[in-house]
Amino acid sequence: MSGQTQLASSVERALDEYFKDLDGHAPHAVYDMVLNCVEKPMLEYIMRRAGGNQSKAAEILGLNRNTLRKKLQQHGIE
Repeated sequence: MSGQTQLASSVERALDEYFKDLDGHAPHAVYDMVLNCVEKPMLEYIMRRAGGNQSKAAEILGLNRNTLRKKLQQHGIE
């Protein structure tokens, strides 16, 4: 199983659990919830892989360095 397939499967399993746990309540802001759950650990991991170098991390992520800086600040990552 490729990394992308594993990640997609993990997200799908987590969403299955989320919808089961709703217990009849309506889902709300699922898109933002998933992004918030995934984005911070991803940014932390990539920053470690890049040795703290924001330019290298931005390149790995395919983001503009300023966009990466903004996201790091939003998540309280230095």
